[in-house]
Amino acid sequence: MCFNGYFRKMKIHKIGLKCRKMVGPIADLEWKLIYVGSAEDETYDQLLESVLVGPVNVGNYRFVLQADPPDPSRIREEDIIGVTVLLLTCSYLGQEFVRVGYYVNNDYDDEQLREEPPPKVLIEKVQRNILSDKPRVTKFPINFHPESGGNEEPPPADNPVENDGNEELPASPNQKEEEP
Repeated sequence: MCFNGYFRKMKIHKIGLKCRKMVGPIADLEWKLIYVGSAEDETYDQLLESVLVGPVNVGNYRFVLQADPPDPSRIREEDIIGVTVLLLTCSYLGQEFVRVGYYVNNDYDDEQLREEPPPKVLIEKVQRNILSDKPRVTKFPINFHPESGGNEEPPPADNPVENDGNEELPASPNQKEEEP
């Protein structure tokens, strides 16, 4: 769940995850929240927060990720207003295995400003609307057993699995489904 509000307000995300089966060593998961500052140039992306959660074992987990808003001085003026993306990534042993993308629309809170934008962005009047009910989820195959000396390579990431966030993703090719 994402907090919508003014651009300079903090973001709070409630995250839940379920570990159904251990497929590698018990380790922390690294979660990152990234604001995409420009669709054309990732140097404008901002890491808003990075936290370690765990170590994770079989079970259900919930935590709150609290992040400062992006720094508007690090975003090109022409990229502040309009649609961008907020990325939530999770890595296991340094390997990203899931990425959740939320579309974000930044626009003025005043209809007159929307119709006739000022020459310089008035950041205190910019509101953020995060489409938290329509995330894009991408799952990447990883090597769940890196301690085996690199004998097991993850499948190529050419075909990551994507869905709209409203259904459970299939298990990674490295995971084995348990029989009921």
